[in-house]
Amino acid sequence: MGLPGLGALLLLLLLAAPCPGQRAGDSVFQPSFIHMSGPRVNSFFLGNSSGVTFSVILSPGDEETGKLQVANCSGSKTAGDWNLDVTPGMNTSKVTVSLTRNLELCLPNATDCCPSPLCVLETLQVLACRGSVRLAQLLIQAEIFANSSFAGNVSENATIIPNQAFQPLGSCPCNLTAGACDVRCCCDLECTPDLKQLFNGSCFTGVFGGDVNPPFDQLCSSQSMEYTPEWFPFLCVQSSLDNTPFLGYFYHGSISAPKVPAFTIPLQTSPGRLFTGYRQGDPIITEENEYFTIPQQSLAGQCVGNAPVAYLQDFDVKCLTSLESYKEGLPHHVRINTGTADFIQQNVTYRTVTDRGKFITESENLHPAEVLCQNVTFAEHYTFICKDKNIEQVNVTVFLGSLCDGEILTQRFTVEFLSLKSTNGEELPENTGYQVGKPVRAANINASDPLGTLNIWQPAGRGLCASATYTPVLFGVDFYSGCILEVGINEDCSLLRGNVTEKLNSLIQATHIGKRDNSSYSDPDDWVQIIRLDPFNSDTNVSTGNLKGFCPDIPANLNIHIMFAEVGAVQGIPQQQILAVQISYSTVLWQFQCGLSCGNSLSFLPITASVQFIKVPAQPPVRKTRYHRIYVEFDCNQNDVCLQQLFYPLTRFYTGEPYSQCLAKGLLLAFLVLLAVIMSNPWFSKLWNR
Repeated sequence: MGLPGLGALLLLLLLAAPCPGQRAGDSVFQPSFIHMSGPRVNSFFLGNSSGVTFSVILSPGDEETGKLQVANCSGSKTAGDWNLDVTPGMNTSKVTVSLTRNLELCLPNATDCCPSPLCVLETLQVLACRGSVRLAQLLIQAEIFANSSFAGNVSENATIIPNQAFQPLGSCPCNLTAGACDVRCCCDLECTPDLKQLFNGSCFTGVFGGDVNPPFDQLCSSQSMEYTPEWFPFLCVQSSLDNTPFLGYFYHGSISAPKVPAFTIPLQTSPGRLFTGYRQGDPIITEENEYFTIPQQSLAGQCVGNAPVAYLQDFDVKCLTSLESYKEGLPHHVRINTGTADFIQQNVTYRTVTDRGKFITESENLHPAEVLCQNVTFAEHYTFICKDKNIEQVNVTVFLGSLCDGEILTQRFTVEFLSLKSTNGEELPENTGYQVGKPVRAANINASDPLGTLNIWQPAGRGLCASATYTPVLFGVDFYSGCILEVGINEDCSLLRGNVTEKLNSLIQATHIGKRDNSSYSDPDDWVQIIRLDPFNSDTNVSTGNLKGFCPDIPANLNIHIMFAEVGAVQGIPQQQILAVQISYSTVLWQFQCGLSCGNSLSFLPITASVQFIKVPAQPPVRKTRYHRIYVEFDCNQNDVCLQQLFYPLTRFYTGEPYSQCLAKGLLLAFLVLLAVIMSNPWFSKLWNR
């Protein structure tokens, strides 16, 4: 059992990648190539599974050529230590490949175990066949390490720990298990280098990781406290690191670490600071002095359950979940801090979802007797009514529905902040500038309907442009997305350029962008014109000869650059305003790719769109003046000319070579210059002639 050669790995990647000519209706595995590091892995067979047989086959590589053996449809659902399980569906079947052997490291005289840390290193093929015709293929590279946990008998004899005040801890206190490697204990000599790679970045720190002398907070030379009080320099401890409270030198008795709740607000416990209300971006606080959390999307696209809600920042997110992974959120009876040390209760309204089709995105065909259903939350809408820096009221609408086994639920969570009018009837000043995450306002001045759009692709399904949807451009959020365009081998280059340009221009149905979030369509000064840098001119005659499937200068990349600045503040809230918008295109060279076989006449052309926000200063920076002294007498970072760098190669600023060599060369140069001056003097020539 060895690693396949370079040729086999390349063949794996080629076989795993979907054929560029494959149509959307073909049967495929998704994903079609998996690197497996655990005992179980899942994939999905997309297509009609009626009459389809699935089999798993071990595929060792040829030792001489490194190529994989060609598999046929005569396999079964078991191969060696592997088992194949298929859960059929309407158009999607779940395929599970699992390992049946034990993954524990071998003890003396033990069987059915792993003799080495690298327990499994094999290549598998999963085939979907209809009769003797192969429909799809899934390649799995399994590289599984054995469990490092100790599974033997533990002695009942108590271990006597010496008095830490007189005998320090051992060289590796986290080495608790004899004959086995303790996870995260990097000083354990029984951990092989291969095992240490699994937890090398999360080793135990402090006493239990072998560092018996960490600096403590009360030490004067340690500034590790997050909030150091003003009296700290007068009452800190001057002591050597050999004398440490971790070894019991300062006091005796039992010590327990305080239980700090999750999301504790540091400013609530800091002396000298009082909570006087919320500002934009501050997390909302509950009565238990914790963050008020609602599920939100992370930058990776996944939903995070314990995500704090920020003041004056609206959001609308959708999270996918199933019945087995469903978790209840924060209870609605939690009271919220208004910002004035008072607490208010949430006003909750419950409703029942009648149209489940808007929330259920996927369903598997299960027998009615086996289906388990549960009443869960489909959507939650939060409305925060605010006045100045305080929260006056919280209204919550909860939509409930029934979720069953095999169904995928799209949960929706929305948060909206509304300002409350003051007692005298005047509207409080609002944040007229853009907030991060708000859609960018667009307008089409040349159309009868001035409402414009500035969108970007949100791929769905297989990522084809025909099935891609749109999502608005959000202020302050850089984005990069795209879709795949099917192109034939006989495609005309001029038509292809026009088609790609039309696809990209469909994202921007606007001529102007609003400077502020409340820009009025009747005021032209509230809008900035979009600067368009036209793509390649399709009328230009580009000669490509008789080559098919070859087109240069295809404008396949759309670049949207939005420049903004902070132009002021309202009640301490920064006002961000868009200054300019530029749209440009980047061209690529498209060439037909046929993959393993060129029988199909379709290939893929990926087209992309990117959004980048650039923050510029509201006022140009002050130019540096020559020989002007700022802050310090000779500041080389603040001044245009620095006197310390007048003899730059002879100073410490020059790091190109050792300082001793620079000094020696400088003295030699000075000696030669002095010698040249002396020899050029007339009296020297008279003295020489004598």
